[in-house]
Amino acid sequence: MQLVSPVTRTVEGLYQQHHTWLQGWLHRKLGCSQLAADFAQDTFTRLLGGRMPDVLHEPRAYLTTLAKGLLVNWYRRRDLERACLEALAQLPEPVQPSAEERYMLFETLCEIDDMLADLPALVRQTFLMSQLEEMKYDEIADALGISLSTVKRYMREAFLRCLRVQP
Repeated sequence: MQLVSPVTRTVEGLYQQHHTWLQGWLHRKLGCSQLAADFAQDTFTRLLGGRMPDVLHEPRAYLTTLAKGLLVNWYRRRDLERACLEALAQLPEPVQPSAEERYMLFETLCEIDDMLADLPALVRQTFLMSQLEEMKYDEIADALGISLSTVKRYMREAFLRCLRVQP
């Protein structure tokens, strides 16, 4: 006799009752049945790995929320990859990174993007102007129309966020 945890039983029930619907919903959003199947599986995998409410009054709304979160992350990562590849394509041939270096660069960019993702837009923009464009704080303040003390506060907030997620 195999014991099944209540969470697994609940996820199993949700899967049996709503998997086909969720996959159809994702197919309509993505226009690709293979991606829809992958995202449907990822949604249920996330359910197994996370905490699920004891009672789900609207299971489809809950599943949709989880799937939308996965889609947002996927779109953001895809856009970041596209921007990274476009930037690398601008480099002269002699300094083009190898495939391994491109992969490592992209993974690092994704980690940075994840660290900064929930920062307010202006804080994130301030941090990126400083770190990527090498702008001085007073230049950032002028460009964004904010005070120097606000730039310093935003930079502190961004650096603290980066330090919090360091392993």
